[in-house]
Parts: sequence; structure tokens; C-alpha cells
Amino acid sequence: MARLATVNEPELHKDLVTLNMIRDLKVEKGKATFTLVLTTPACPLKDQILSEANLAVMSVEGIKDVQIDVDSSVPADRRVSGRLNLNVGNLIAVSSGKGGVGKSSVAANLAVALAQSGARTGLMDADILGPNIPIMMGVHTMPPPNGARLVPAEAFGVKLMSMGFLVDPDKPMVWRGPMLHSAIRQFFTDVEWGELDYMVIDLPPGTGDVQLSLAQSVPLTGAIVVTQPQAVAVADARRGLVMFEHVQVPIIGIVENMSGDFFGSGGGAKLAEERSVPFLGTIPLDPQVRITGDGGQPIVAAQPESPAAKALRSVAERVAARASVLTLSQSDSQIEISTVG
Repeated sequence: MARLATVNEPELHKDLVTLNMIRDLKVEKGKATFTLVLTTPACPLKDQILSEANLAVMSVEGIKDVQIDVDSSVPADRRVSGRLNLNVGNLIAVSSGKGGVGKSSVAANLAVALAQSGARTGLMDADILGPNIPIMMGVHTMPPPNGARLVPAEAFGVKLMSMGFLVDPDKPMVWRGPMLHSAIRQFFTDVEWGELDYMVIDLPPGTGDVQLSLAQSVPLTGAIVVTQPQAVAVADARRGLVMFEHVQVPIIGIVENMSGDFFGSGGGAKLAEERSVPFLGTIPLDPQVRITGDGGQPIVAAQPESPAAKALRSVAERVAARASVLTLSQSDSQIEISTVG
């Protein structure tokens, strides 16, 4: 344990023992076995941590072999259960300064990638007036309600809630701000989400009533800002980012979507540097993202080995790591969330 205490978790900058990440340590006949409990099943630095932990234990005199089992335990933002009576660890908002930058596509693929990693994941479509998540996830109906409570739909291991399940898709919704706020509040309080590690919230584009009311009434773990590389998209993304800063919502990071020759590249990274926030990654411009999304098959599920899918999974790993940092920074307590296998 003393040697393992010399190994730091790279994102959290604390050692594995202090973070209670070493469990069930045993030494028998020169063989050490223990469980390494990561802060997320989507940990992007798992291999590095495993390698350093293995070297640390092997440096102990008399140890000839090491067996490390890996598990995960996602730290929870206790404000969520305290204010909303939800058993959800982290609320992650996905936003954009303007429409048409692929925000909903990023949100859907992010949720599926987190679920693929083993995390219990939900996806809330908070774009009440323009719900697109049912199309992108290939689900158009919900299970029957459980009494007065709604039961979320499910696809690709992700629990789903959207106004698109409740209204005629051919009829426009003309709602004022208070009605939008009430609907989103009910999505939190009247839906049987169960236990989740992450709830991804797909916000409408812009900086209107929904964004402000959500930021002020719900304890968001943080917000992701999606942009295209082009200057006009980056300018709108900057305004959205500043809005979250003004209402004191932490910025998880910026994603540059549709990067490539047509829209250019580098705008998202420059904005992240300018605002001193993390840059989560670049998603290449790929028509298959649109084709698979239109067909109700997010690309991380439909074409998992494609460059776009790999980039989206990398973004999901960075989001999960950043969410752990933000959640644990709110408390000095050790990780104590039920284990996800």
C-alpha cells in the first residue's frame, strides 16, 4: 500500500490510496492481487494507471507476480440527489451557440459511448420545441407508464426521454418560457430514471430560456460546448460558453464537430485556449455520421471502427474523466458510489 501510494491518478492529481482506489489487497506466496477501482469505466488513462501500479507493486521485495482486477465507481454529485431526489451521479449538459453544428449528434453518440464503456447512462432531450433524439436513437415510443410516473424508453443501453415521444411529430409546439421550464422539470421529477452514473442533457441551441432556467435550477456537473471550426460558429459558441460562466456552471470542455476541408479546422481548439477551458477533441466531417444518425443508429454503434466513432469515444472518455475531476473537487470525501462491473 505504501508503494501504491506513490502512484497518482493523472487527472485527479492524488494518489491511488488516498482516493480509495485500491481494494481487496492480498499477498500470498509472492503474488499480490488487488482491485483497482477507477473513477469511471470510460477512464482514458486506464492503461497508464495499470502500468504504474504494476511497477510500484513489483518493486516491493519478495513480490514475484501481480494480478490487478479492474472495476469502476463513478463519483456522484450529491447536489443532484439533494435537490432533485434523483439517483443520478452526474448531469452533463451538451450545448451549442447556434443550430446546425451537430450538437444532438454529439450528445447521442456521447451517451451511447458512455453506455458502451459500462456506465449507467441516460439521455434527456431538453430541446422541447425541436426534439431530434428519437430519430437519432431509432426509438419513437415509450413503455407504458408506471402509475403516474413515466418510464423512459431505452436504446443501445441508454435510457431516453424526449418530448418527441409525447406529441404528434407533425404538429408544431408554440410554448412560452414558463411552459418549457415546467416540461423539463417534469422530465427530472416524473420519470423513473433509476440509478444512473451519467445523464446527458441535449439542450436546444442558443442562450435562451431553457439554458438559463436549467442552469439556475438544476445542479449541473458541467457543460459541453459544441462548435464547428468556422468563425461564425465559434463566435456563437463563445457566447454560449460565457453564458455558462456567468451562471457559474463549470465548463467540461469544447468539442469541434464537422472538422475538415469544407468547414476548416482549429476553431474549437483556439476558443478553448482563449477561454482557458479544456479542448475535448475534434470530430471529423463524415457523411456517415449523418447517415447513421438519420437511420437511428449512432455511429459509435453502427460503425465503431470508423474515424468519427473513434473520435467520439475519445471525447466520451475525456468527458467522463473531466466529470470525475469536477465532482470530486466539490468534496474531499472518498469515492463511495455503487460499483459498476
